[in-house]
Amino acid sequence: MSSALTDLFPLPIVQAPMAGGVSVPQLAAAVCEAGGLGFLAAGYKTADGMYQEIKQLRSLTNRPFGVNVFMPQPEYADPAAVDVYAHQLAGEATWYEAELGDPDSGRDDGFEAKLVVLRDNPVPVVSFHFGAPSREVVDTLHRVGTFVLAAATTPDEARAVERAGADGVIAQGVEAGGHQGTHRDIPELDGTGIGLLSLIAQIREAVRIPIVAAGGIMRGGQIAGVLAAGASAAQLGTAFLATHESGANALHKQALTNPLFVRTELTRAFSGRPARGLVNRFLREHGPYAPAAYPEIHHLTSPLRKAAAKAGDAQGMALWAGQGHRMARELPARQLVEVLAGELAAARASLAGGGAL
Repeated sequence: MSSALTDLFPLPIVQAPMAGGVSVPQLAAAVCEAGGLGFLAAGYKTADGMYQEIKQLRSLTNRPFGVNVFMPQPEYADPAAVDVYAHQLAGEATWYEAELGDPDSGRDDGFEAKLVVLRDNPVPVVSFHFGAPSREVVDTLHRVGTFVLAAATTPDEARAVERAGADGVIAQGVEAGGHQGTHRDIPELDGTGIGLLSLIAQIREAVRIPIVAAGGIMRGGQIAGVLAAGASAAQLGTAFLATHESGANALHKQALTNPLFVRTELTRAFSGRPARGLVNRFLREHGPYAPAAYPEIHHLTSPLRKAAAKAGDAQGMALWAGQGHRMARELPARQLVEVLAGELAAARASLAGGGAL
């Protein structure tokens, strides 16, 4: 990674932006203060809501940080399929005494308004999910001194990120929790995601820009592994979800290591786009029937997920988590970064001495 970007954060540790209230300013600030790169998640927020969180984060740290933005989604959902799924969810609405959401509540997540804020109030790093930004968008951010990253799940997507002029690509392996950052949502490709180590190798041969590795990373030894494979830094989400500063619901944090939730699965049940979460009742019952319709299904199920959380029912919540969730450690975020850094140093020393990670 270019030294100008890595100079922003001493440790090759990036806290993944987790939308839905997880990546709060307190979490990002703690990671930044420990030497990593903390991120705010602008997804599902208004432009003003994003701006207020940026202001709050700046009051907590003077270190560099990032903001993640969702790319607008094309209109290709089948309204009839959404209606059928809404009918299937009627029983959930009755059970939780909640109304289903309006699937037509917006497609662009306030993209243009957020770009205006980020140009008028520049932040050190902006990353994009669900697609590559245009060259024009990247150029406008570069002009105000912002580094640009974008997620990719295939070598072709990484090439699109490079063509856009981004400073680096986030290689998101299929192990990652939450939404897969695919640039196009193609149902026929469900279940064909690439594992992180293979993805790093393929992207390294496809592009010349630096790689940030993401997907199932929970320990410093794994960070050493992806660095050895060619990445310049590692991005961890689930590892930070359980920290004290995380804004995740307490039920979500507890579920990561709860024996009731033994595995994760990619599902469209909650949002209409493939996302990895802990397998619970809602996922099992509705996942097989959820259509490819994002963000329509996200809007449709949002009141149900909120009602389940209010009722203390983890079986109805979207429990996003990566494949390494059972390795989650409930620590203050700063301490977690310090532990990861220690494990990374030990792994590197072992490698230098000819040992195993």
